[in-house]
Amino acid sequence: MYYHRHIEAVFERIARRKPVIVLTGARQVGKSTMLKKTFVGSTYITMNSPLVRQSARDNPTLFFEAAKPPVIVDEIQKAAELFDYIKDIVDGNERKGQFYLTGSQSLKLMKNVSDSLAGRAGIIKMLGLSMRELDGISYRGVFLPTTSYMEAMAKESGGFDYDKIIGRIHKGFFPELYETESDLKDWADYYSSYFQTYIEKDIKDMLHIQDESAFIKFVKALASLSGQILNYTTVAEICGKDVKTVKAWLSVMESGGLVYLLEPYYNNFNKRLIKTPKLYFLDTGLACWLLGWNTPEQLVNGAAWGHLFECFVFAEILKSYYNDGMVKPPLFYYRDKDKNEIDVLIENGDMLYPIEIKTSSDPAKSMVSAFRCLQGITNKKIGAGAVICLAKERLPLIADAAGSGDVWIMPVNLI
Repeated sequence: MYYHRHIEAVFERIARRKPVIVLTGARQVGKSTMLKKTFVGSTYITMNSPLVRQSARDNPTLFFEAAKPPVIVDEIQKAAELFDYIKDIVDGNERKGQFYLTGSQSLKLMKNVSDSLAGRAGIIKMLGLSMRELDGISYRGVFLPTTSYMEAMAKESGGFDYDKIIGRIHKGFFPELYETESDLKDWADYYSSYFQTYIEKDIKDMLHIQDESAFIKFVKALASLSGQILNYTTVAEICGKDVKTVKAWLSVMESGGLVYLLEPYYNNFNKRLIKTPKLYFLDTGLACWLLGWNTPEQLVNGAAWGHLFECFVFAEILKSYYNDGMVKPPLFYYRDKDKNEIDVLIENGDMLYPIEIKTSSDPAKSMVSAFRCLQGITNKKIGAGAVICLAKERLPLIADAAGSGDVWIMPVNLI
């Protein structure tokens, strides 16, 4: 079964303005499938095939004579020689929407785009399926904890379903897992195969790792520390490598679309703010598999349930921005040296929207006490805030007071 992706509209929009579109995202999030469904009639070529790759490298001019635009080129970073030829083609013919290029390793991909296709290419990032896409919700607005947003979502949401939400967090959001009915053995088989493919095809190619067991410990450490402020030393101690190696490995994980480093909100008004990023594993199903949580019950009973729930919520918020075409969403977190922390802070113009994420079904006002710390930020207004949680209904938590916006209890199904 194919789930229509909200990012399809972004592709169609940018294809009217740019001759080349570059799509990045983790392996198997549905990049190629989406392109083939959206641009029916385009030639599809994958550089995963050694024969195709060699042909492209040996004679790129003839290669694009045989595969005339519009053409989808999958895993284009594996044939970097093609970028200069694509540049020559689009410079000689200014027609829009000629090349659709995908890659699961954006470090290599974006270097070549910057060198050869600067100004000619539109960039799009893609994650796994969103809750909205799975539920057939057509609303495409970026997430904001405003009344208008929540009302728009509530019109299409099927309501709060605890078991469905927990099941999806455990299953993860790779499209293949939703194509047919599956059980937990299928789930385990999928992630085992996925992870081995990731190491063999992406990691060894990028990092030339000799100590595979250390890298596996490193990835499991990231999964266990997801939703927390990143401590490079802790990760290095777990996997037995130095901090420099950890940073190099993490950079590849980040460029491969598997993790996200959320930067702290920093304003010169306050030198006391923490400047270390927060780490998020972007697919909770993969994190559960890495941590050995083989059932949804083990997930919710585990010590890190709150952090994995936060990863899920953050990833859904991030998807709403990527699916609107924003490759650098205005998302941050807040923490000062007095340990006042806000899980997610959304900057929209001169407004700041604070978000707290809790597994509670009955959140208390004390959970948002850190929101008051935002009042000292100059040139910014405090918009509506929310506690995204496992409550069944949207309810007011705090009425506007002392320069802060309203704070809402927001059921997670309204993300």
